[in-house]
Amino acid sequence: MTQRNTVRDLLDEHGRTHAVEAGIRLRNTPAPLYRLLTLCVLFSVRIKAGIAVAAARELHAAGMGTPRAMSAASWQDRVDALGRAHYRRYDESTATALGAGAELLLDRYRGDLRRLRDAADGNPDRIRELLQEVPRIGPVGADIFCREAQGVWPELRPAFDSRARETAARLGLPRTPAGLARLVPAEDLPRFAAALVRAGLS
Repeated sequence: MTQRNTVRDLLDEHGRTHAVEAGIRLRNTPAPLYRLLTLCVLFSVRIKAGIAVAAARELHAAGMGTPRAMSAASWQDRVDALGRAHYRRYDESTATALGAGAELLLDRYRGDLRRLRDAADGNPDRIRELLQEVPRIGPVGADIFCREAQGVWPELRPAFDSRARETAARLGLPRTPAGLARLVPAEDLPRFAAALVRAGLS
């Protein structure tokens, strides 16, 4: 099987981003970028991916789709929304982290993650560092954000984290982000990176 066939099969079977699953139409505007960040916070504990996605949907349905709305919601409102998505064990600590993260974004970036991008001067490593100042976001959460956001923030391209690269190597694909990026059009990079991670988990 050629590398191109491998990539096509990966995209067909696993090429769905977490943002798409969570109902986020990702654009370079404040609300969808914040919803993606919220999803990354939810992923940053040991919990099933489907539950994290359901929790992101529930928070949005409850009106907490912007930093200002998240900050204005009560801690109990956040806990209740997480509970409706069966986001158990971590619901209380995550509700606290979401509130604190919203406050940080409002204070530092006026609620707009594009200002974080500007503060990093478009440097991908600096973007990752600044993302990790948000409560509960660690290296894995920052990687997920960059993997998904590379579709709208070109300076993040190509974003293939270690898990994606390990799967690529096992499948006989290039081991470097640049090598992997040559296999798909730029608009497919988020789907390809997600497909590699999902294939590795399956």
